[in-house]
Amino acid sequence: MSAQVWRALAEITGTLSDAPCLADALQRVTDVALRVVGCDHASVRLCAPDGSLEVGARSGVGSELPAPIFGIGQGLLGWVAETGLVARVGDSMREARFLDRRERGFAVGSVLSVPVSNFGRTIGVLSVSSPARDAFSDADEAMARLLAGAAAVALRTAELQKLALTDSRTLAYNHHYLLPRLCEEMERSLRQAIPLSVLLIDLDHFKRVNDRHGHAVGDAVLRAFADTVRECVRVLDVLVRRGGEEFVLIMPATDEAQAMRVAGRLRRRLHAESLRARDGLEITQTASIGVAQWDGQEGPQRLEERADLAMYEAKRRGRNRVMLASVFERRPVSRRALR
Repeated sequence: MSAQVWRALAEITGTLSDAPCLADALQRVTDVALRVVGCDHASVRLCAPDGSLEVGARSGVGSELPAPIFGIGQGLLGWVAETGLVARVGDSMREARFLDRRERGFAVGSVLSVPVSNFGRTIGVLSVSSPARDAFSDADEAMARLLAGAAAVALRTAELQKLALTDSRTLAYNHHYLLPRLCEEMERSLRQAIPLSVLLIDLDHFKRVNDRHGHAVGDAVLRAFADTVRECVRVLDVLVRRGGEEFVLIMPATDEAQAMRVAGRLRRRLHAESLRARDGLEITQTASIGVAQWDGQEGPQRLEERADLAMYEAKRRGRNRVMLASVFERRPVSRRALR
């Protein structure tokens, strides 16, 4: 192993040890890739349950633009995710697997994509590119493999942290995680000049489920609901069970318009599809959702409070709807009256 690789190993190991969250850890991986591999763009994409390749982090040219969409098996990135093999392409225009997405906003001459693996299973892809042809060497590939290993470590660490702070009924994070994570995301939002939004989600008339079917069925409905949320959002979005039937979804790099679209999609799915409980029992369960974007100054409790007020405004207006905190007149609402 060369001295450069050893230095990169020491750097990436040290920088990941104090990363406050998965998003920061992956961002540090792509930042290091820019410095130690001959590239002008680096990204880590994660294999999502729906078959998409979600952006975990991006660095370099074009990172401020919307990321092109890829799925597992689609394009060069998708091929790496599907096969678990390395792709090193010296001329992208002569490569059949390469999809030239014009919306990426920067030239790609050479590509090096490496699988991020966990115990033999591909869980993501680290990819670097250069406008020049034949830009990447064997040494660059070795370095990319090293960085992909670092990304895998970050993902495993995040999973272990989640186990320690997970609500056993829903597998969402528990309430102890909410404020610390909001603080971390606020710091990252300021540092990277990216938006941050939260959804406050409350299941409508959930007490009726427990009263009619019992708490075991209620717990199964909560788990099915949490699974539905996870299917509707990104890997990097953080679902927290605040208590009872109330959940908070933390959405990094998301403005209020994007958050409203996600909230609307979730509300429509819940309205249209029953949640499976146990023994074949299906429960129709709607939700009221409040959406708030961080204003860049307020504390985490105030942000949560604004989303909470928006959610109760949604209940006041008839439930099974989404309200944006910034567009309604705040007025006192009796929580007891809305149960």
